[in-house]
Amino acid sequence: MYIDNPASYTDYYELTMAQGYFLSGRHKKTATFDYFFRRIPFNGGYVVYAGIQELIETVKHLTFSESETDYLKKEGFDKRFIEYLESFQFKGNIYSAREGEIIFPNEPILRVEGDLLETQLIETLLLNILNFQSLIATKASRIKVAAGENSVVLDFGLRRSQGLGGIHATRAAMIGGFDGTSNVYSAQRFSIPAGGTMAHSWVQSFENELTAFRTYAEHYPDNTILLVDTYDTLGSGLPNAITVAKELKDKGHQLSAIRLDSGDLAYFSRKSRTILDDAGFPNVKIAASNQLDERVITSLKTQDAPIDIYGVGTRLVTGHNSSALDGVYKLSSVANKPKMKISENIEKITLPGKKKIYRYFNNDGTFYGDAILLENEKLLERMHNPTFPAQKSDLNSREFESLLIPVVLNGEISEPLQSVKEIAQFSKSRLKRLQREYKRLDNPHIYKVGISTKLMESRDVLMKLIKP
Repeated sequence: MYIDNPASYTDYYELTMAQGYFLSGRHKKTATFDYFFRRIPFNGGYVVYAGIQELIETVKHLTFSESETDYLKKEGFDKRFIEYLESFQFKGNIYSAREGEIIFPNEPILRVEGDLLETQLIETLLLNILNFQSLIATKASRIKVAAGENSVVLDFGLRRSQGLGGIHATRAAMIGGFDGTSNVYSAQRFSIPAGGTMAHSWVQSFENELTAFRTYAEHYPDNTILLVDTYDTLGSGLPNAITVAKELKDKGHQLSAIRLDSGDLAYFSRKSRTILDDAGFPNVKIAASNQLDERVITSLKTQDAPIDIYGVGTRLVTGHNSSALDGVYKLSSVANKPKMKISENIEKITLPGKKKIYRYFNNDGTFYGDAILLENEKLLERMHNPTFPAQKSDLNSREFESLLIPVVLNGEISEPLQSVKEIAQFSKSRLKRLQREYKRLDNPHIYKVGISTKLMESRDVLMKLIKP
């Protein structure tokens, strides 16, 4: 699903720079930009890359409509520039890691090539889509890892999301490993499994709780999930749910689950499991919601809470407690000449030239480390720590693969588009190849990301030649 009217989905300075390139005759110079991020959110050990398919679909439809050019006229943009934009289409190339890939700081996991104007113009759009969806996919992955493979984790976040961000948050959550959503809009558009239970208002709207449960079961006999904490979880909610479970059983159906939405979830889930089992309903599942995240779920697990289904909302779609992924889009070459940004902060010094990434593997197939090298390099014997070059890693005899593939060539999408389900399956397979030390919530291992000797030398030489 691409963004409507994407040409105006940008920052104002992208347009002023684009006009400046045009009026100074620089707009057709070739340019290369890299996308990467500097810090892993949530103090974690990895990021799940999401949003690239949404991006390339949107870039494909990036044109300036009459309403957008009329706006630029009112803003005082030059007539010649506006006339140029009337026939604008992105004709460049985009190389990217596959969506759902597991990625790490400071590696250029997307490269844009084209003329200076078009590569500049897509910056804000690119950062908005990739930063947000990668943030939420990563949060979702952490939550799913905490819940465990055998638990069902559902997105309940639309009502707490920042406006329309909830649409892409649901998509990203599925890529990160979630099993379904309550968000009908996203479920319909991205072919995501949708589902839900009931609100407290349903129970409150009837004369009593039992009648509310019976009525719901009458309409949904094969998918009845009863919210048992409206009044008294153990005193009335659960006993009434068991009554309805018996009535459903007599009619050849089965109560699917009960849902806990407040109180001590560990205590109530354990008590509910015992009562349900004693009543002859060991197959009735227990769902829980209420401000869940990876840390709360981990705590519930350590308390042996027998919860089968987790409904996660606010802390998923808001990326709690990391408000954004700090992805950046930096110029790395103009007219085939390498460019780099220099800063007093060594972390903000960028890598020059066109680059690619090789991922190396351990003998058991797990990830060993990623090397950033110049585009024309082939085999590497070693890679260097970008900040402390004396720290080297031997790469001889290790199997490797290239992470960047062409997803847009000459403005046309060059890779078959995949469903969210297919992307999620790929991401799951990659996460399995990441050792568990990188997945833990506290003090995860730092993944090796290095640079080639030639790239290091190119960077160091260029730093000495640059004149402000």
